[in-house]
Amino acid sequence: MNALKGSDRAIYASIKGEIEREEYSLILIASENYVDQDILEAHGTILTNKYAEGYPGKRFYGGCRYVDDVERTAIERACKLFGAEYANVQPHAGSSANMAVLFAVLGPGDKILGMDLSHGGHLTHGAPASFAGRFFKSLAYHVSRETEQIDYDEVRKIALAERPRLIVCGASAYSRIIDFKRFREIADEAGAYLLADIAHIAGAVATGLHPTPVGLAHFVTGTTHKTLRGPRGGLILCDKEHAKIIDSMIFPGIQGGPLMHIIAAKAVAFKNAMKPEFKAYQEQIIRNSRHFASRMERLGYRIVSGGTDNHLFLIDLSEKGIDGMEAQECLERSGIMLNRNVIPFDRKGPTAPSGIRIGTPAVTTRGMKEPEIEVMAGMIDAVLKRPRDAGLQKRIKGEVKELCLKFPFYSRIFDL
Repeated sequence: MNALKGSDRAIYASIKGEIEREEYSLILIASENYVDQDILEAHGTILTNKYAEGYPGKRFYGGCRYVDDVERTAIERACKLFGAEYANVQPHAGSSANMAVLFAVLGPGDKILGMDLSHGGHLTHGAPASFAGRFFKSLAYHVSRETEQIDYDEVRKIALAERPRLIVCGASAYSRIIDFKRFREIADEAGAYLLADIAHIAGAVATGLHPTPVGLAHFVTGTTHKTLRGPRGGLILCDKEHAKIIDSMIFPGIQGGPLMHIIAAKAVAFKNAMKPEFKAYQEQIIRNSRHFASRMERLGYRIVSGGTDNHLFLIDLSEKGIDGMEAQECLERSGIMLNRNVIPFDRKGPTAPSGIRIGTPAVTTRGMKEPEIEVMAGMIDAVLKRPRDAGLQKRIKGEVKELCLKFPFYSRIFDL
């Protein structure tokens, strides 16, 4: 970053600080990951210069020969990776991918049925603060109070009583396998479209470690970061029957020019995800997550739903004398990054909820496995038991850095 260092010291310093934070912290935020140098290189190319409104072969600008090649490659790889008939790789984010689907098949005031935000859903699945809740009549299904897993009987009951135009399945804080086949059966019975949002589990779906919604859901959306380890961006998969309405809603419906440098990086990520070692990596993510949840349970913490089948899990702190916000803050001071999270039937609000969410993609990317998970669990337990002990937090932060130094990542690329 020599040019930036010479031209803008303030921004250079902030970026360098972030590189060091990521290198010397334990990143346990379930939606975050580390990208490799090939993704960074594609992301940072001169493709950022090119306007390319429209689609390959049908652009509204000249000079699109090479960016057409890039986008066609990304589309072909996405379809191959997920076994889909069609892919739109232009969404800037998972939220815009969801917006495009909702706007394509719904009219203002139409009903949508999605997972309650406080039970593991996402803002764009119908939360009142989101466009999904502002422009459409949103209904919510929940997890069972007994099992804390999706109550499919309730989903069916609501769907048949309310007849929503669209049902959304998928989650941002749900640790169990999602039965996409059951959701499609309910959607068919209710006469609804089905949208499966696999933003969090895309890596597991792509490698066959989670059942795929492709071929079951009318539309599948996702993000290319998180478990896919690509650039920040969105993706829509569908059959060819619905390709036209999706394309026209992305452009000109809700977006202008696509980010061609991001699409190039997406193409690289899709290729990487087809390698055998990527499946082994996804398997280790899940092993780490399960081992982490089990270890925290042995240390006396209640795990929501009793465990995990994927890359994340939730811890209920309601009996620990500490809320999720305080836990997030004292752990961050200790070099451990995770996020506060509401838990099902939480009696507290989202600002200071009863839970925290832990995810294992980023630490697995660094090469950490079960022995390191044991160490992390012990660190978290120590800090949560003494959340106001500044001396302990300083000591743990030092231990975190020592652990991270054994698993270097960005220090191999940047001069730290």
